[in-house]
Amino acid sequence: MRTGSRARAALAGAAAAAFGAGLAELTGAIVGASPITAVGGALIDLAPPWGKDLAIALFGTGDKAALVTAVALGLLLLGAAAGLLARRSMGAAQTLVVVLGLVGAGAAVTRADAAALAVVPPAVGAGATLLGLSLLVPRALAAAPPRAVPDAAMPAGATRRTFLLWTAGAAATGALAAVGGWALQTGARAATAVRAAITLPRATTTVSVPDGADLGIPELAPVITPTSAFYRIDTALAVPQIDPATWRLRIHGKVDTEVEIGWDELLALPLEESVTTLTCVSNEVGGDLIGTARWLGYPIRHLLARAGVQADADMVLSTSIDGFTAGTPLEALTDERNAILAVGMNGEPLPIAHGFPVRMVVPGLYGYVSATKWVTDLEVTRFSDAQGYWTPRGWSERGPIKLASRIDVPRRGAAVTAGDTVIAGVAWQQHVGVRGVQVQIDGGDWQDATLATAISADTWVQWSLPWRATAGPHTIVARAIGTDGQPQTQTVAPPAPDGATGWPRVSVTVT
Repeated sequence: MRTGSRARAALAGAAAAAFGAGLAELTGAIVGASPITAVGGALIDLAPPWGKDLAIALFGTGDKAALVTAVALGLLLLGAAAGLLARRSMGAAQTLVVVLGLVGAGAAVTRADAAALAVVPPAVGAGATLLGLSLLVPRALAAAPPRAVPDAAMPAGATRRTFLLWTAGAAATGALAAVGGWALQTGARAATAVRAAITLPRATTTVSVPDGADLGIPELAPVITPTSAFYRIDTALAVPQIDPATWRLRIHGKVDTEVEIGWDELLALPLEESVTTLTCVSNEVGGDLIGTARWLGYPIRHLLARAGVQADADMVLSTSIDGFTAGTPLEALTDERNAILAVGMNGEPLPIAHGFPVRMVVPGLYGYVSATKWVTDLEVTRFSDAQGYWTPRGWSERGPIKLASRIDVPRRGAAVTAGDTVIAGVAWQQHVGVRGVQVQIDGGDWQDATLATAISADTWVQWSLPWRATAGPHTIVARAIGTDGQPQTQTVAPPAPDGATGWPRVSVTVT
């Protein structure tokens, strides 16, 4: 009987937490501050490098949905704990709920993009949870097992049924409130509508993809990645919704003259088209956190020249509207590479999830030190005076992209039919370039693959090698050769602190 009582109390607490969390999310949708998102963002900020790598390894680009789910489940478990506490002391349970509300409020008000009323949703959630506990826990404790002789005034199981109805009602109300909060996210709909109405200006300079850049091999990554397939890794649990009419970029710090620029002024500048491959530092050897797109934007070096960079500066700290920062070596933004403030991607305005209305695209550097989305601030400074978001969390300061390759065809574990087939993949070292790729089969001699025509040194390049496959298991290894003649390193290293290394390897069975 004690076990049943504990289970009912835990269920009551979880239902109260669901009730509170749902009302908090509904309130958050109204005031523009989701408590669950705020707590999840705080957890991202506190996560060590290995935690980030583990989340991406387990969930890939679904890491944010996994974190939100984990936060929600954590709230239910804490609610269940409050229900168990309430069996002995309602005051202790209430104290736990209040503490959780304060944690949520602290996370909400300390976010860089915190709404003016950010404290309200956690307060509503805590209050609703306290109400749920006061209504559900007493009913949980009063619920008795069926009696041998039913009482005419109290049919057997009536209090249990009442408890279950109240509990289900509270949980359902919370779920409906959460769904209602999602439906009320008018900011997302408004930003989507604004983006859809934008017609980007024509580029003053364009880039043609040369014949032979795409080998057209089935299952080989296309040389231009479709926008829908482009990877997304960032720290934003809730994608910022920005009206371009209100967007401003400030350039300040070690400059002669501060510069501010708005959306209309940016679009009036001579925008340039470029094709650049972006890579996430969390990409494992052979991983897919890499993609190539056509970008439309304005060279950052021109805006920095307008501001007048002072001689002792060596870094630009870029800041997103959600508070994320990246420290980019100044030379990467002032040399002749296509480092731009991008407004377009693959012929359309930037997708909201990829930084709309404006993001940075910088060839040759991992995204954590260069590819700031929803960018609103550029501070010209020094590495000795400022750090980007990931540097104090254990990642290296500068993040140049390492020479790497990947085997796309055949896929790992694939069944291959004996006979003439092909081995193919991609290789990259943005802003340096790839001179060749070599393939080794079953530990034999290295064979030179055929390179496709590279778009530029700032993009990946496809490669292929004919293969007469014989029956049985086979292991295929690849390595790229840089334009400096140095081969891709065989040394295996994890993504942290400055990018994974090692040779990609696939095992296949030929039948």
